[in-house]
Amino acid sequence: MTVSVWQRLDQAGRSLAPVAVTVMLLLLSMVPLYLPGSELVPPALALMSVYYWAIHRPDLIRPSVAFAIGLLQDMLAGAPLGVTALVLVLCHWVVVSQRGFFLANSFVLLWVGFAFIVFGAALVQWLAFSVLTLTVMPLEAALFQAALTLALFPIFAWLFIRVHRAFLKEH
Repeated sequence: MTVSVWQRLDQAGRSLAPVAVTVMLLLLSMVPLYLPGSELVPPALALMSVYYWAIHRPDLIRPSVAFAIGLLQDMLAGAPLGVTALVLVLCHWVVVSQRGFFLANSFVLLWVGFAFIVFGAALVQWLAFSVLTLTVMPLEAALFQAALTLALFPIFAWLFIRVHRAFLKEH
């Protein structure tokens, strides 16, 4: 059976769903979130997305895509170019190397794994910003961002699962 042009276009569009969701979340994270008694805190939504898709569909979010998304986030946020790209590529690499463990366990362990990733990412970003600015940046903001991101993970994981089931066939 031959595959029509429309079927190929449909499959290509469906394959772009993880990238599209990640970019939309990146743009959403650029919207300021003000919490009483705290600084401007953007949750790391793109990190969440890269984490989920690296576990469930690493063929659709490759390291080069994670790198490009990180560069886009750095440009939009006015951050030092490459810091977020480094964090997202490191996240992708760690998650793909442990993918079998994550796939074989429950959501709770997936969430615990994300806790390690998000706090590790916060420390890497804090260290990179401190080195690049030649000053010791406050660690509290990075840790608060990580905690907020971790707290929001179940909500966004639900979204990722819905997108995964709606647009992507398992293989």
